[in-house]
Amino acid sequence: MMSESQEGLTDQQLVEALNSGDLTAFEAIYFRYRDWVMRLAFRLTGNHDDALDVLQETFTYLAGKFPGFVLTAAMTTFLYPAVRNLAIAANRKRRRSSGGDEVLEFFESPTSAPTSPADDIEPILTSLSSDHREILLMRFVDDLTQPEIAAALNIPLGTVKSRLHHAIQTLKSSPAGQRLLGRSDSG
Repeated sequence: MMSESQEGLTDQQLVEALNSGDLTAFEAIYFRYRDWVMRLAFRLTGNHDDALDVLQETFTYLAGKFPGFVLTAAMTTFLYPAVRNLAIAANRKRRRSSGGDEVLEFFESPTSAPTSPADDIEPILTSLSSDHREILLMRFVDDLTQPEIAAALNIPLGTVKSRLHHAIQTLKSSPAGQRLLGRSDSG
């Protein structure tokens, strides 16, 4: 676990400490972001073992940036593209080795009716394009700001805003989305 003296340090201070040779600062960064990376990796791969591999590869990638790493944005903004690209590679590898059947099973629709509001959102998300779904999840699940999303995906801020708007409009216009938001057709 991270030492108490490092808990209060900012990411920038931890990066500076690590650049100066304090290896415990890397441990602090790892413990601060491992759960976030794991959740994102699992969401992108749909496979626990692949997510663990992505987690390990992400922090190996980060470790390779030191010494000399300069943090110019939020750590999540820096890590997101690495996790995303590693997850894409893991998905390709899994499809090559399994013929893609496991990936298709992950995206199959449930055979029974949704049992909770959270279950209602899955069909809505799958109806969105991957670009719109990714932006929506980054904003509301990963809690990234629009500028952070733009930086993480290396796209213009206007594109982020447009995709987010379209995704939200799709959510609002679907019956399941209206139920999720507590609206009725007569509203």
